[in-house]
Amino acid sequence: MSYSQTKATREKNIDSVGIMIGWTLRIGIAMSSIMVIFGLILFYAEGQSGYEANRYPTHIKDIIQGCFALKSYGVILTGLLLLMLTPVFRVGISIIAFLIEKDYLYAVITLIVFFILIISFYISRMA
Repeated sequence: MSYSQTKATREKNIDSVGIMIGWTLRIGIAMSSIMVIFGLILFYAEGQSGYEANRYPTHIKDIIQGCFALKSYGVILTGLLLLMLTPVFRVGISIIAFLIEKDYLYAVITLIVFFILIISFYISRMA
C-alpha cells in the first residue's frame, strides 16, 4: 500500500469518526430536548412537579425513578442529565475511535479527559 493510499484511508476514517461524533451530539441534544419539553408539558398539564414542596430528587436513582413514574420534574431532570452526559459519550466514542486508528497518544490524552469529566461529576456531587 502506497503512502497516498494510506493517507486517503486515514482521512476517510477520520471523516467517519467525525460524523459519528456529530451524530452522537445531535442525538444526545435531541433526546434531552424531547425529555425536557415532555416534562414541561406534564408540568403544565398537571399543575405540579410530582413532588412535595421543596423536596426534589437529588440522586440519579431518584431522578430516573421519577421519570419512570412520569413525575414532571423527574422527566425534566432526566432530560438535563442526558444533556450533561452527552459530552461524556462523545469523549468515550473518541477514545474508541483513537484506539481503532491505533493513535495511542490521542487515546491516552482523551482517556485522561474522560477521567477528569468523571471525577468532576463526583466532586460536584460531594459539594
